[in-house]
Amino acid sequence: MDAVTFPIAEITDIADFIHSRPAQPEPVVERRQYRTIWISDVHLGTRGCNAAMLNDFLDHVDSEMLYLVGDMIDGWRLKKKFYWPDAHNDVLWRLLKRAKRGTRVIYIPGNHDEVFRQYSGLDFGGIAIRRKAIHETADGRRLLVLHGDEFDAITLAHRWVAHIGDAAYTMLMGLNRWVNAARRRLGMPYWSLSKHAKAKVKNAVAFISHFEEVVAHAAGVRGVEGVVCGHIHTAEMREIAGIAYYNDGDWVEGCTALVEHFDGRMELLHWADEIAARHRDSANASSLAIAA
Repeated sequence: MDAVTFPIAEITDIADFIHSRPAQPEPVVERRQYRTIWISDVHLGTRGCNAAMLNDFLDHVDSEMLYLVGDMIDGWRLKKKFYWPDAHNDVLWRLLKRAKRGTRVIYIPGNHDEVFRQYSGLDFGGIAIRRKAIHETADGRRLLVLHGDEFDAITLAHRWVAHIGDAAYTMLMGLNRWVNAARRRLGMPYWSLSKHAKAKVKNAVAFISHFEEVVAHAAGVRGVEGVVCGHIHTAEMREIAGIAYYNDGDWVEGCTALVEHFDGRMELLHWADEIAARHRDSANASSLAIAA
């Protein structure tokens, strides 16, 4: 991983990067306001990353706090083959710009970007790098925020198995891109093949359920009311043994984010659905205008 040089690392002055022009400029739109946003598992540096959809998300929402809950950059893939299109740089630009505008941004590295864990406790371009965090909601609940690989026995005990699984997953995501390219040509919305496959495979369902229970138990032991994590690419909100479990999902398969409203209410946003609804509204408005 140390041999990988990210494009942003070549910039001597972070301010120059923030004030540069992104390949895809921010549109002038009214943004939905939230108290807190959590995103994770973006996997910048891979072809499976839905950077364009994430940029659209960042262009349409804003918050007082933003948590980046790990695997923002995929060092595992970048070590094998360097891939970094303009859209991935645009994601970094938007995140740094958001920090400069006053959003409190906390970055908790995961297992795919674990090289950044050595910088825990430091700030980078206004982004605070932490190993984990405690978030207090507007209604007074304390939530443990961490990536979640700490509770994945495969990642911890059998890294070689994890890497084999990562290779198989990359192949599945390649097929996912072809499927969605065909769907776009047919005017159909985004659909995650890998997410559908996981939901149908019994062992995957059992692993996810066990992971959620272990993470919730660990949060309870630490004396907090809930936990927010990522890692398994499965967005979820549920209560487990009196502990609120939240998983913000990912931006490879589901394209989801977890948000906190100003009254402390939590919600999962499925951005592919949001874009599809926006397009339907636009088409309906055009039809009404033509009819008038």
